[in-house]
Amino acid sequence: MEARLTGLDYAIVVGYIVFAMGVGVLLAKRAAQSIAQYFAAGRELPWWIAGTSMVATTFASDTPLAVTGIVRTQGISGNWFWWSGALANMLSTFFFAPLWRRSEVLTDLEFVAIRYHGAPSNFLRGFRVLYSSLLANSIVMGWVIAAMVKIVQTTFGWEPKTALAVLITVHSFTPSWQACGAWF
Repeated sequence: MEARLTGLDYAIVVGYIVFAMGVGVLLAKRAAQSIAQYFAAGRELPWWIAGTSMVATTFASDTPLAVTGIVRTQGISGNWFWWSGALANMLSTFFFAPLWRRSEVLTDLEFVAIRYHGAPSNFLRGFRVLYSSLLANSIVMGWVIAAMVKIVQTTFGWEPKTALAVLITVHSFTPSWQACGAWF
């Protein structure tokens, strides 16, 4: 039996989108004040909220699909694959977040520049830029977009090309993207 969305379902989805975009519009001017304001909330958040935010950003549209796939193919015990990352995430939140905050850096590349010097530092930063931007981020964005297309396709019954076109259109009009574009 195929489930169909009701008017209430659509109202909830539209309401959430309006809420999220409203928050973006309200905070866009403040975020555009500086890079530190945009990426670190002006360094006004307590370390534990910043650390929790770091962990929360690792979850995206692909996470529920990946977990469902793991459970389907390996059973509930397959969850130990990603549960084992909980220790690293907790360390990140409660140990590294205060240290990161104290160093007053926004990126790991800034940390490398402070911690190391000379040609090895420059090589490491160059390697991290190329590895992260060209390889890792391309792969991650590919599977996150593919997951979101599957979610939209299943939820609304749209064809994959239509779902992708709508996602690209919505993404191109989000206030956070426009605010970020002001710095580049």
